[in-house]
Amino acid sequence: MYFSKITATGAYVPESVITNDDLSKIVDTNDEWIVSRSGIRNRHFAVAEDENTSDIAAKACKMIIERSNISPEEIDLLIVATVSADYSTPSTACLVQAKVGAKNAIAFDIGAACSGFIFGLSIANKYIQAGTVKNVVVIGAEVLSKYLDFTDRGTCVLFGDGAAGVLLQRSQKRGIIAEEIGSDGSKGHALTGGDTPVKNAFSKCDGKANRSLKMDGRAIFDFATRQVPKSVESLLKKSETDRDTIDFVIAHQANSRIVQIISKKLKIPMEKFYLNMYEYGNTSSASIPIALNEMMEKGLIKEDSLGLLTGFGAGLTWGSMLIRF
Repeated sequence: MYFSKITATGAYVPESVITNDDLSKIVDTNDEWIVSRSGIRNRHFAVAEDENTSDIAAKACKMIIERSNISPEEIDLLIVATVSADYSTPSTACLVQAKVGAKNAIAFDIGAACSGFIFGLSIANKYIQAGTVKNVVVIGAEVLSKYLDFTDRGTCVLFGDGAAGVLLQRSQKRGIIAEEIGSDGSKGHALTGGDTPVKNAFSKCDGKANRSLKMDGRAIFDFATRQVPKSVESLLKKSETDRDTIDFVIAHQANSRIVQIISKKLKIPMEKFYLNMYEYGNTSSASIPIALNEMMEKGLIKEDSLGLLTGFGAGLTWGSMLIRF
C-alpha cells in the first residue's frame, strides 16, 4: 500500500482588513459584543482588487508550488473545497488549474463547508493509496463576504475570506494516520446559503433566490460541542492513539468558546490548540489550512509531530484526522 504525507503548505488572504469597529458603523454591534461571543476581532474581505474565490485559491496554490519540489505540470490531482465558488460551473478547481498551469491535473470541487478541507484530504489520501496519483494539491478557499447580509449581526460579524492548502505526496511513511468523517443532512437547514429555488418557464414557483448565509447559531453551537468530541474520541479509539501523544490540535476556527468546550470535553489542554480566528474570522473550508500554514511558517510543527485536525459545520458535516508530519 502507498502512503501519503504533507510536504508543503501555502496560504493567501486578501489585504483588506475589516475590524469589529468597521462593522459597528453599518450594523448594530460593537467590538466587545463580537469578541465575547466569538473571539473574533478582524476578518479579511476580498474587496481591494475584486478577487473571487478562484483568484485567492490560485495564489495559495502558487505558494504551495513554490515551496515544493514539483512543477505545476507534475500535479496529478487538484481538489478545491469551497461553498463560495465563482460559478456553478466551471468548478473553482478547473479555474485554478488554468491559472497555475497544472495542465495535467484532474480538477474538481467538493462542497462540505467547514469540514471541506478534511474531506479533501481524505479523498486525496485514497487516490494516493490506490496508486493512481503521486502529487495532490488540496485547497480550502472561500470568499464568504459575497454571501453576507450586513443587516444580520448574527452572521455578518463572523465570517471572512481566505485560501490555503497543502501538497500531499506519495510517501514511504504514513502521514495520514486515521480519519473519522460524517454527515447529518437531517439538520442541514441549520446553516444555509446561496439559495437557488426552482424557477423556469414552466414552474409555479414564485420564490426569490436568497443568497445570504442564514444560521441557527444555537443549533450549530450545540452540534459542534457535541459531535466534535464524539468524533475525536472515536478517532483516538480506532487508531489506538493516546491523547497525551498529540502535539497540537487545529480545530475549525469558528468560535473560541466552541474550541474551549471541545478542549474541556476531550481533556486536551487549550495550550495544544492553535487559535487565529481573532484575525481571520470563520473562513469555512480555509480555516484549518490557514492555521496549519501559519504554524508551519512559525516553526511550530516539527518533524514527526502528531497533529489532530478537526472540522465541523454546514451540511451538517464533521471530520477529524490524525496526521504525522
